[in-house]
Amino acid sequence: MTELIIFIGIPVALAAFIIMIYNGIVGRFNAVERAWASVLTQERQKNKIIPAVEKMVEDYKLHEGGLLTEVTKLRSAIQELQNGEVNPQKLSVTEQLASSLLQGLKVTVEAYPELKASDVYLKVMAEISEQQEQIAAAIRIFNQNVEDFNNGIQMFPGSLVNSFLNKKSKVETFSDSQASSGFDYKPNV
Repeated sequence: MTELIIFIGIPVALAAFIIMIYNGIVGRFNAVERAWASVLTQERQKNKIIPAVEKMVEDYKLHEGGLLTEVTKLRSAIQELQNGEVNPQKLSVTEQLASSLLQGLKVTVEAYPELKASDVYLKVMAEISEQQEQIAAAIRIFNQNVEDFNNGIQMFPGSLVNSFLNKKSKVETFSDSQASSGFDYKPNV
């Protein structure tokens, strides 16, 4: 009787262990997708601000249309992000365009001092800054979920279960190449 319990118990316990690991990998992958959706939601919010920026550009004829071109590029980049695929590289391009637009708006204030006093300008700049902070927070959450997922599929015994059952690939974290280029230190990874 004891042998029968051991004979049945060990495979059942092993199967339960494998199911727990499998479900953990699925749950962590779903968390990555949910975090990516949060990043996209924040980018969509930024997209809602773009018409106000376009109106400002038209009203003040900023940089003879140079900023309008930047706004159009940013809008296109945000639209490209929303294809359902987790793509940190496209996000990096979008964030660089947003930074470039913000720099252009700041330079414009120097050229058009009356713009600084504009209530519309102040509101738009505050909203853009808030959106950038929200996106940064969403990216930090995304990267944490990516790390948890990647650890789950690369560490034993998760790597073993993943190679036989889940077959999920490593997800790349978001990294800002523009920000990292300003550092002399590079980890030897």
